[in-house]
Parts: sequence; structure tokens; C-alpha cells
Amino acid sequence: MSHRPRKRFGQNFLHDQAVIEHILACIDPRHGQRLVEIGPGQGALTGGLLRRAGELDAIELDRDLIEPLQSRFADLGKLRLHNADALRFDFRTLRIDDQRLRLVGNLPYNISTPLLFHLIEQADAIEDMHFMLQKEVVARMAAQPGTKAYGRLGIMLGCHLGIESLFDVPPDAFAPPPEVNSAVVRLDPLPPGTFEITNEKALSELVARAFMKRRKTLRNALKGDADADDLAAVGIDPGLRPEQVSIADYVQLGNYLQRKSG
Repeated sequence: MSHRPRKRFGQNFLHDQAVIEHILACIDPRHGQRLVEIGPGQGALTGGLLRRAGELDAIELDRDLIEPLQSRFADLGKLRLHNADALRFDFRTLRIDDQRLRLVGNLPYNISTPLLFHLIEQADAIEDMHFMLQKEVVARMAAQPGTKAYGRLGIMLGCHLGIESLFDVPPDAFAPPPEVNSAVVRLDPLPPGTFEITNEKALSELVARAFMKRRKTLRNALKGDADADDLAAVGIDPGLRPEQVSIADYVQLGNYLQRKSG
């Protein structure tokens, strides 16, 4: 398939066959599952997904790729292409009965974070997700408390998803090669009620303010938002630094402050 990658779409096409097979093995698609590929590009993963599952929905923004994809994979299975922006797409429309979606994609780096939060809003329709992202972003997503990479992104995603970094992918696996390393991550929506969040926006702002001063103690980093008594009320040591506090404790603190403010 001849197609010049477009910078405005963040296109870096995967071509390394060993990497492609490794991704497919991690996904382990099966016949009858509801698979959805976000940004199939030139179809590096599309063929393998179709062969294993028999049918596939794919969301592609670049209209010039739609017809070539349809022609290339017409004999492999039932490919339903949607010329749409994944950031605005309602993935729930692809769900049939109670069968949840399995999402796959080599995501453009410039939309990866907003797209993940868009998908969280539809997590009730999603079984799991396997995405290729910038390695640094995956490290922040999967970081544990007490590590340098732990921060707002991992906390806010971790409120809703189980996150597992699977393996790294070098730039030369793509054409054109990106300027950064990539990684494949598996995301599993958490069961409803895992974290009961009173106000998601307020929690996100609280965590953001804490990590603006991540080298200070939490008591000092959140000065004006929460004092030592507030922290102690939910069992958090005021002397801890922001990166030492668990997701559950941030949720508890956020909920407590919401109750306190009425």
C-alpha cells in the first residue's frame, strides 16, 4: 500500500513483522470477539486481527486510507471501516448485546492522552485495550507510588484502569521512524466501584496541585487546599511527598475535601 505518512495525523506506520506478531500474540484475538482497531494506517495489524477473529471494526481518520484498506483485506474477513475521529467517536455504538469491545491501536502520540480519557468515559463497553504509545507515556501510566515517573497521569488513569506495560518497541520498527521509543501497554477497565470518586474534576485538580511541588511534603504542596488535620483524617502522613501517596489515598482525600466543602 503506497501512502505518504502525514504529519498532521501523527502517522508512523509499523512495519517490523516480529513486532507485529508479538503484539498479536499479546492480544490473542479469537473468533467471535468484538475487535476494534483505532488507526489501522496501512494495515500492519489489520490482517492478523481479521484472520484470527473473522471480523473487525476499524476507526481511521485519513480518508485516503479507507479504500486501500477495504481492497487489501476484502478476502480476509468482515472489515467495517469508519472514517471518523477516534476522539469524538462513540464506541458504544459498536457493542452488540452484552459483548464488550477489545480495542487495539498504534496511537498517534499527539492524541494518546486525550483519547485514553475519552475511552475511560465509555469503559462500560470495553473489555480490554492494547495500545502502542510513547515509551515515556507508558512509564508514567504504569508507575507505582514512590517512583520518579509516578504522577497525575498514572493516578487519574489508575482510578479506572489496570495498567500493564508489556514490551518496548524501537523507532526503526516504524516508517518513518519516530524520534522516541515506543511501548505496548495493556489496559483493563476496573470493576465498577473499585474507586468511588465524588468529583473527578476536583480530584484531578487536587492531584495536579500536589505534583506541581512534588519535592515538598504533601502538607506544604497542598497548602491552602488541605492542612495536616485533613490529611490525618484520611490516614495520610502529612510528611509524605506527593509521589509516596497511593491512588486510593488520593481518592479518599479528594472525597473528604468535597464532603468538608459541602
